[in-house]
Amino acid sequence: MEGRDNNGFIGDNSPSIAGQYRWTTPAAPNGVHVPHGGLTLTDVELAVGGKTVPRPTPATGEDAGRVPTTIIPEPNADRDQWGKGVEFLMSCIAMSVGLGNVWRFPFVALENGGGAFVIPYIIVLLLVGKPVYYMEMIIGQFSSRGSVKVYDMAPIMRGVGYGQVLSTTIVTTYYASLMATTLRYLFDSFQSILPWAVCEDSWAGSCIPSGSRNVTMASELANGTALSNRTSSAELYFTKVVLKELDGIDDGIGLPDLRLTLFLVLSWSLVFLTLIKGVKSSGKASYFLALFPYVVMTVLLVRACTLPGAVDGIVYFLKPQWDKIYDPKVWYAAVTQCFFSLSICFGNIIMYSSYNKFRHNVYRDATIVTSIDTFTSLLAGCTIFGILGHLAHVTGKTDVGNVVKSDAGLAFISYPEAIAKFEVLPQAFSVLFFLMLFVLGIGSNVAMTSCVMTVIKDQFPRVRNWQAATIIAICGVLLGSIYVTPGGQYVLKLVDYYGASSIALVLAIAELIAIGWVYGVDRLCKDTEFMLGHRPNLYWRLCWRWITPLLMFVILIYNLVTLEPLMYKQYVYPTVAYGIGWCIFAFGLLQLPIWAAYAVYKQSGKSLNEKIKNAFKPTAAWGPIDPATHYEYKKFIDED
Repeated sequence: MEGRDNNGFIGDNSPSIAGQYRWTTPAAPNGVHVPHGGLTLTDVELAVGGKTVPRPTPATGEDAGRVPTTIIPEPNADRDQWGKGVEFLMSCIAMSVGLGNVWRFPFVALENGGGAFVIPYIIVLLLVGKPVYYMEMIIGQFSSRGSVKVYDMAPIMRGVGYGQVLSTTIVTTYYASLMATTLRYLFDSFQSILPWAVCEDSWAGSCIPSGSRNVTMASELANGTALSNRTSSAELYFTKVVLKELDGIDDGIGLPDLRLTLFLVLSWSLVFLTLIKGVKSSGKASYFLALFPYVVMTVLLVRACTLPGAVDGIVYFLKPQWDKIYDPKVWYAAVTQCFFSLSICFGNIIMYSSYNKFRHNVYRDATIVTSIDTFTSLLAGCTIFGILGHLAHVTGKTDVGNVVKSDAGLAFISYPEAIAKFEVLPQAFSVLFFLMLFVLGIGSNVAMTSCVMTVIKDQFPRVRNWQAATIIAICGVLLGSIYVTPGGQYVLKLVDYYGASSIALVLAIAELIAIGWVYGVDRLCKDTEFMLGHRPNLYWRLCWRWITPLLMFVILIYNLVTLEPLMYKQYVYPTVAYGIGWCIFAFGLLQLPIWAAYAVYKQSGKSLNEKIKNAFKPTAAWGPIDPATHYEYKKFIDED
């Protein structure tokens, strides 16, 4: 419900939301409401595309010659909306609950105190995750604008939006390559013998077989001196068969692998089909993308708990190492994990909520999504470490941490190796596991691609959803082919560090300053009161204005102080690679001054000082995109 259907306007007999502003201007004798500034509303003028649209009429007397300052935005009939509110919720779950929960969280928790890591993680969730998630939902739904147009609230900060789009685009390109690798493992899982469970002849003398039939041999090797010179077949399969990985990229990255390229095309094809009708089609797909992973995760958890050694793995994961709670690295890890797990400050949340109906209860949804995200991380951790505990048991290792590989190795080496040791239907569990990973990845990739699509459609309203999706998918395949080369993982690590992680942290602080200080927490609270009927309490206001920005700034300083040269598997990149990385980083940050200068240039004003001041103020068209709601909002702000 939107417009005059539910907002308590003239002609609407529905009760107003508590705290919602209503027109109080007395009616003229002819029944026409005459607001301030010579604006007159008539029944004819109310029927513009079914929307309530006030427009100026010639004024008389002292008002003659006065130019009304209220600008009503053009009604955007083509802007999509979620079919149902639950589609928005499911889409947010599919976006936020992704590979970071199943892939990264268990390893980060293990490295940073196990169960003790959960305490700083929950604290960070309450002080950073939830406040930013709620704030982005509010600003997106209130304005019905994407992650760039939303900076109509503070034009001088529009570079934040463009920088986030750049960062999101970079992540989208390599995220799809991970989906391609997942598909490769998914299809390989249908073979009668899992290919990573056995050693190939060419690996003789350097391989430990990962399959259950070779557990005795693997255990003997693990207990002998030959262990230091041997590598598991799962790891060799990943590096030598799937990636065909080079020892370095000094001589180039090689040509794209044909199979991975085909899987990359398939991944982007599925994303394209999901987005072919915008949120109308992605909203329908969100039910499956959000719920199916939990079905698989539950099956895997039940199976993991029945394996020998699984309980030891789960206890190892949850057992607190209290000495680490005082380590600043643990808190840094908690902030970064919460930041990237929830996908805050990337523009995705603003984009999704911009398709909501104006009165949708985003407070409820923000609470649900952030809570489910944390629960999923813990559930995935118990599942994964139950499997890894079994792996440690069958290989005779007492330390579960020794069987874990970090980064991509966690998903494509440690987990497949553990599944290969299942004595009953390892293929079935392998199919379920990689299908779950793929669905999680698609859900996140759909959100990131939607963010880029929304920016395109906001700038070029005549572009159709399928046209934008086609362009993005083709570009995604072309750029993604870089990551499926033998040197692709080296490029992925470089681009992720300089083009996503580092930029995102700086832009997040800039976003918090833009909304909390330039636009203002007080104004944001007024917007929330007008939209939802209640004013955010002290907890939200303190977090938005002080706590969250300061925490993020401290994390940035800590990141700079502990900065070390980027390496991949102890490989030091060529100087030119570091140069390219810093250029990507600089290009992302340069969006801030470039678009700030452009905003000042476009402002009206007689002097440079006046132009700069105006660039910090919301544009005249800022506010709800529905014309009737916008008009009432302007009166609410002016008379508050």
